[in-house]
Amino acid sequence: MGRPKQFIREEVLQKALPLFWEKGISATTVQDLEAATGVNKSGLYSEFENKEDIFLASLRYYLENRGGEAILTAEPKGWDNIQRLLETILTCFAGERGCFAVNSMRDAKLLPARGLEMIAEKNANLRRLIIANIRIEAPSADPGYLADLILTFFSGLCVEQNMAPAEASIRRKIQNFMRVIGQSV
Repeated sequence: MGRPKQFIREEVLQKALPLFWEKGISATTVQDLEAATGVNKSGLYSEFENKEDIFLASLRYYLENRGGEAILTAEPKGWDNIQRLLETILTCFAGERGCFAVNSMRDAKLLPARGLEMIAEKNANLRRLIIANIRIEAPSADPGYLADLILTFFSGLCVEQNMAPAEASIRRKIQNFMRVIGQSV
């Protein structure tokens, strides 16, 4: 019988996530993960198959806990929900800025296929929820077109977050974008 593990899986993922967020999957080493999580290599590999598996588990954890679905299903539905979703990039998860999924997509060629599938599935769900919010505010608009525009704007802001712009600048861009979206319908 092996030794009982001395760590909690969720805590390992919470500590690994910022590391993958900052460095990406290719630049993150097992030594980095050991240092960030406080769990040695053999402990990590007793829970996860390899670095890729730790990344996928971190991505899954993030996608399940980032909160976009909760924001977009809040009542009343409408533009306020969409604006609140956009504003999540200011402190999206555990104080990080931007979006881990968007940052990960920058390394699309290096990501495991399952990682790309998970991101695509979540984005499709967000798109569906954004469309539901648009239909409340602008029933005559093309909700798919606007949803695609919103998701593209969101991704652009997430990438821009890597340059650490002032929060006021991001808030202003979001407000201006929402004004344009509202006027275009």
